[in-house]
Amino acid sequence: MTGMATPQYSRRGFLAGVALGAPALLRGQQAASDIPRSFIQKEDVPGLSVAMARNGQVVFEQGFGWADRASGEQVTPQHRFRIASVSKPITSVALFTLIEEGRLKLHDFVFGSRGVLGTEFGKPPYHPHIEDIRIVDLMTHTCGGWTNDGHDPMFQHPQMNHADLIRWTLANQPLVNAPGEKYAYSNFGYCLLGRVIEKLTKQPYTQYVHTAVLDRCGITSMQVAGNTLAERAAHEVVYYQAGDSPYGMNVRRMDSHGGWLATAADLVRFALHVDGKSAARSILKPESLREMTTGSQANAGYAKGWAINKVPNWWHTGSLPGTATLLVRTESGFCWAALANTRSKDLAGAMDRMMLQLSEQFSKA
Repeated sequence: MTGMATPQYSRRGFLAGVALGAPALLRGQQAASDIPRSFIQKEDVPGLSVAMARNGQVVFEQGFGWADRASGEQVTPQHRFRIASVSKPITSVALFTLIEEGRLKLHDFVFGSRGVLGTEFGKPPYHPHIEDIRIVDLMTHTCGGWTNDGHDPMFQHPQMNHADLIRWTLANQPLVNAPGEKYAYSNFGYCLLGRVIEKLTKQPYTQYVHTAVLDRCGITSMQVAGNTLAERAAHEVVYYQAGDSPYGMNVRRMDSHGGWLATAADLVRFALHVDGKSAARSILKPESLREMTTGSQANAGYAKGWAINKVPNWWHTGSLPGTATLLVRTESGFCWAALANTRSKDLAGAMDRMMLQLSEQFSKA
């Protein structure tokens, strides 16, 4: 803003050598800090939080820019951001804990007399193929419809709660394809998976995720975000977006597909507990991790809550008005997260390149 002082960055050094004052490592941290600092200036990002771990240890955690331009509050590592679709890996891990306990199978049906949700959200006759949807179809975005296009159910009827929205969608939005045939990214599918968790556990989605996933990762600061600026949580940033209001959505209803608040370090800590690099810290069995990161026949590049490649690296991005997020786990031993309080057309790609450049600084260490 005009006349406002340039924001500083907030950091906590995590390399042991830095704590001991080793000059070379200190210079490395300073050089690393220049990368996200340059990024927010070039991309016109108000605020950014970054965390990175290598070989199980956090090596970088810093905040840059504005958490709240109006008050002059600067981003620190403790600031929380809406993480949007980076919520999906968290929901996936929660589902795999139920699978490991024998309470759920990937090929269980979702709706109708055979389904986990039964007829709770409407009785037959349904539109064609709805009773054929299985849990795995929702997790891999191959349920046959309800895509994140202009007709995404999750951005319609914001006054409806989960139950009313699901009933409305089943009655008014037929599937386009038979389940399992084609990949089509579906926020609504992950909304349904949140309700599956609630049905099986008899707990609110957030309560089960805290108990089964986040608590086991040592994460205590995550919660589902509010909808309005007045509902801004403690240590939550303010969101900025030209054209689209960051506060005109029912974010709370997005819980299991895009509703969580987290720090960058929270997400790195979560990734470290499911990265497949340490049996001692893993909260899932090796066979669960393999299944969770295996693509479908319809899309070899998307598994069950994670995008994947042949390296294999795993990741997910998130995007909402006022929000751009990234969580990455690499085969080379890195886990990183980046959270911004705005979004733009090319920001996701620029954020990815920035984090790769940052990882190169620590590959040299």
